[in-house]
Amino acid sequence: MTKTISSGVTLNNGVVMPWLGLGVWQGRPEDGAHVEHAVRTAIEAGYRSIDTAAAYRNEQGVGRAVRASGVSREEIFVTTKVDNANQGYDATLKAFDKSLGELGMEYIDLYLIHWPVSAHYMETWRAMEKLYAEGKVKAIGVSNFQIRHLDTLLAACSVVPAVNQVEYHPRLTQKELQGYCNGKGIQLVAWSPLMLGRVLEEPLVQELAGKYGRTGAQIVLRWDLQNGVVTIPKSAKAERIYENADIFGFELSVNDMERLDALNRNERSGMDPDKFEELWGLRK
Repeated sequence: MTKTISSGVTLNNGVVMPWLGLGVWQGRPEDGAHVEHAVRTAIEAGYRSIDTAAAYRNEQGVGRAVRASGVSREEIFVTTKVDNANQGYDATLKAFDKSLGELGMEYIDLYLIHWPVSAHYMETWRAMEKLYAEGKVKAIGVSNFQIRHLDTLLAACSVVPAVNQVEYHPRLTQKELQGYCNGKGIQLVAWSPLMLGRVLEEPLVQELAGKYGRTGAQIVLRWDLQNGVVTIPKSAKAERIYENADIFGFELSVNDMERLDALNRNERSGMDPDKFEELWGLRK
C-alpha cells in the first residue's frame, strides 16, 4: 500500500492522491518567501501533494513555489479549501475563482469545504458539484465533518465527497468516523497528525522510536499510513520536511499499531467540529 513516497491512494472517482503531503497552515502569509521555501523543499524531497486553504492566506506562495519547482503541474496534487466566510452557492463559486487566481493555476486537484457551517454547507456543496462537473477541480471533499454532517450531505448530494480531512493522531483516533467514511468510500486525511508535537511526548512513542531506530514523528506518521489514512504534516524546517518523508522504509508490527491505537483520549489540539460555530459566532 505505502511502499514509497510516490505511492498514492485511488479516491472514489479514480483520482490518485499521494499518501503523504505537506500542510502549510500557519505558513506566515506575510512572508511569501517562507511558504515558498517550505513548498520547494518538500517538492525537492519527493512530496507531490501540497495542502493549503483560502483561510491560510498563503495560496500565492504555494503557487509560486510549484511553478518554480521545475516539476510539471500535472505531477503536483494541490488541495485548497473554501473558508467559512465565503460559503453558500454564489459565494463559493467566487471564492473558488479567487483561489484559482491566487494559486495561478488552471485547475485545483482537490477542493474542500473547510468547516461544516450548518447554515451554508449544503449550498456550498452544490456549488462544488458544479465546479467538479465543469472540470475545474479534479475531486471535491470536506474537512472537519462529523458523521451527522455527512449523513445530511449524503442524503441530498449528487457527488459523494472524495475525502474528509479531520484532526487525527494517536490521542484522537476517530475510529467510528473512519469506519463510517470507509463504508461510504470517503478517504480520511489527517491534519495535525503530530498534535502540534504533543503526541511525541508519549512514552510509548519514544519507546517505539528507539525500537525501530526512527524519530517519534516518523513512528506516528507511519501509524497514519498503516491505518489507511492520508497524512499532511506541517513543517517549515527543511530537516523536518525530509525527516517526515522518510516513513516508507519500515513497518510497525500489528501489536505496536494496537498499542498506539490504545493511546486514544478523544483529545483535540484544534477546534471541535460540534462547537466551532459558537466559538466563531456563526450560530446565534
